[in-house]
Parts: sequence; C-alpha cells; structure tokens
Amino acid sequence: MVHLHTWGSHICRFLDATFPSRWVGRDGPTPWPPQSPNINPPLPRDYFLLGYVKDKLFSTPVSDIRNLKARITDAFATIAEDMLENTWRETDYRLDILHATKGAHVEVY
Repeated sequence: MVHLHTWGSHICRFLDATFPSRWVGRDGPTPWPPQSPNINPPLPRDYFLLGYVKDKLFSTPVSDIRNLKARITDAFATIAEDMLENTWRETDYRLDILHATKGAHVEVY
C-alpha cells in the first residue's frame, strides 16, 4: 500500500525510470512553468463563452443526467456566430503574443 506522503516520490521515481531527464513537473528535471496569462484563458473574453454556457445550464436545478445533456445541447445551440468569432479572435491574438514573445510573461489587457 502506498501512503499519501510517499505517493509523490513513487511517481517521480517512475517518471525518472520511464522518461529519464525528459519530464516536466514538480521535483522533476524540468520544473513546471508558472502559470502565464499568455497561455491561460484571459478574463473575461475566453471565460465569457464558458460562463454563458454555464449560466444556461444551471439557471434552474438540473433534475437528472438526461436533463443535463439536453441543456448542454440547447445552450450550445444558442451561441451566436459573433460570440464564436470574438472568442476565436481573442484566442488568436493571445497565441500571436505568445509566439512573438517566445512564451515570455507579459501582461495583456
């Protein structure tokens, strides 16, 4: 049985044996990079679409899985083309910045 406090060391040993010097993570050969607003969804544009769908899904309590599936279908059916275009344009802009700065941390508003 593996205890919680030793779990991380077991995983690191496995990764070291399986992917020597080639894995990214805490206590690994390549540290996990800090979160960057360049590659994480920016607020509010990218979260807008997710928030829109979530608001549609949970405007009233969900009764069962069938009801949830129907709400998901209905919510996505109401997304206007301009909403998708704006979300894509913002994502494309962020990717351009990420490429131009070679992944450097920059504040984008």
